[in-house]
Amino acid sequence: MPALARACLQLAAFALLPLALYFALFHPATLDPGNVAWLIYGTDNGQNALGFHAWLAEPHKGWWPATTLLNAPDGVSMLFTDANPLLALIVAPLAPWLPHDFQLVGPWILACLMLHSLFAWALLRDHAPSPIALWLGVAMFLLLPTLANRFVHANLTAHWLILWGLWLFLDARRAGDLRWWAALMFVAAMVHNYLLLMVAAIWASAMLERFAASDGRARTRLAAGSLAILGAVTAIALLHGAGERFEITRSYGAFAMSLDALWNPANPDYSAFLPATPQRQGRGMEGFQYLGAGLMPLLAAAAAIRFARRDPSSDLVRLAWLAPALAVLTALALTPSLDFAGQPVARLGYPEWAARALDTVRASGRLFWPVAYVLVLLAVRMAYRLSAERAALLLGACAAIQIADLSGMFAAIRRESIGAADGRTYRRTPSSDWQAAIARARYVTFVPADANRDLPLFQEIAWRATGAGVPVRLTYAARTGTATAQRLAREDTDFAAGRLEPDRLYILLPGTQVPAAARARLTQIDGVRVLLPLR
Repeated sequence: MPALARACLQLAAFALLPLALYFALFHPATLDPGNVAWLIYGTDNGQNALGFHAWLAEPHKGWWPATTLLNAPDGVSMLFTDANPLLALIVAPLAPWLPHDFQLVGPWILACLMLHSLFAWALLRDHAPSPIALWLGVAMFLLLPTLANRFVHANLTAHWLILWGLWLFLDARRAGDLRWWAALMFVAAMVHNYLLLMVAAIWASAMLERFAASDGRARTRLAAGSLAILGAVTAIALLHGAGERFEITRSYGAFAMSLDALWNPANPDYSAFLPATPQRQGRGMEGFQYLGAGLMPLLAAAAAIRFARRDPSSDLVRLAWLAPALAVLTALALTPSLDFAGQPVARLGYPEWAARALDTVRASGRLFWPVAYVLVLLAVRMAYRLSAERAALLLGACAAIQIADLSGMFAAIRRESIGAADGRTYRRTPSSDWQAAIARARYVTFVPADANRDLPLFQEIAWRATGAGVPVRLTYAARTGTATAQRLAREDTDFAAGRLEPDRLYILLPGTQVPAAARARLTQIDGVRVLLPLR
């Protein structure tokens, strides 16, 4: 085949595989940057879009992605709103010209799938016995169910960061190049702290292996470079708000991975072939690690091929250096409460210092993702030890089974974005009276001060308010600082005592008692009780 034809086929595969997966999971209208209708209805993606929206409207936008229009006057880092600081830095020069309603959630997810395909290709291209086997292997990386399951949290679809780390790790020359690792760690630190933790485990393993293989001046260079990377990542974390005081929630492992997670789809819609046993609250989403009915037989075949065709010269032997880090990540993903088939079977004790250190690792079940991708890598690479025809046949059969098995999952996920088709931005708050009420206010707040009580309502009103440059006194954030929690508690107390601010728009959640002195300000908009500002 001519070189130009091969290049065209490569480009087509790069585009078509991620696009096919994206359109299996999302309505095409989600790629419209001006369409936010599918986002602000009470999801993490809605908070992602809201954080970005507030940052774009920020009147005193600084160089770092944070906003004071949410959680005013304290402000909040974009990372804590589930927004994307990396995208904010990229589009910052264009911010003055972007439209009022603007989202990059859909385009970001598609970009993540494209990059996922790219790094899977990079991991496999030198080992595939044929182009067909190569792209079937890439498809198996794209078809890992945990990737599709992150449809509700756009930043966490950046699984390509894990593949990037594995690509660096598997080559001895790249593994010792600190410039590559510095770039990866910076990008991960600007996308999500859980992905940073996973990438850091791969990086630390690479540094340990390179340190053991080096001596003298090379070790000194590695140590100095590693400290510099750690220092830079620490500085980024502090800029994100990690230096604030947070209350100890003792929520480590609240959403851990179940012992049967690899073969339990948890949701009956998520597998056409295997039965689903419901998990305890939250674990069916954050602890979801189902491999799929196509990947499991591929792993079994890979084990048989491995023992039938030993190849001690393989670059995969380097993965032995990664084993300790993967073991630690697996232990963190499973603990402290061990579950099986939706039931707790044991709880492991841990000291107070561990409770404090791991307090932010609430969705610990996510930490198994690098292990899952190493399993996919091993399965595909073992299949590549067969002849080109047999490798393509094995991978093609497993990919077909995987797609059939996950067809219900894809359909269920796609239903979540169907709202993008109607284009209605405000479903709970369609009245134009909201903008008039917000325009009169210096601040907007909710009583009680809990965005989670009615997150769809909060997101719509906060979208309206921040877009108009009016600060909102609270937000739904990944972490709430002690000072903010105390301020919000005082504001709830002041409201109950009748000490209301005259220039504040109060949104009253169901069951809220209105102080007698404020009843003259009471009205309803779209069935929601509000206290209008006195100006």
